[in-house]
Amino acid sequence: MSGEHSLTFFDVTFTTGVLQSDIPVLVDFWAEGCGGRQRLAPLIDLVASEYAGRAKVGKLNAMSNSITATKYNIRGLPAVLVFKGGSVVEQRLGLIGEADLQRMLDSHL
Repeated sequence: MSGEHSLTFFDVTFTTGVLQSDIPVLVDFWAEGCGGRQRLAPLIDLVASEYAGRAKVGKLNAMSNSITATKYNIRGLPAVLVFKGGSVVEQRLGLIGEADLQRMLDSHL
């Protein structure tokens, strides 16, 4: 589930929605039962709103989209990756704050 500006990514749309994006994309890899999920989800939605039009921000359920999670070697959750030009340019594992999310995006705008 996403907020007003945050997106939901899936295996079948990851290439077009993330890898082929002309602006940076921040992806929160999460799963049901992940302890940090409830604390990080509202921050993802907030950052999505703040960066609307400058970056894409969204979530991908790693359990139901295991092809993408496996491709990017997601072994712990939550994991946040920033993609630019089709490649991972930054990655953080574990619960992080709003300022960390902003720094991750700011350095790639």
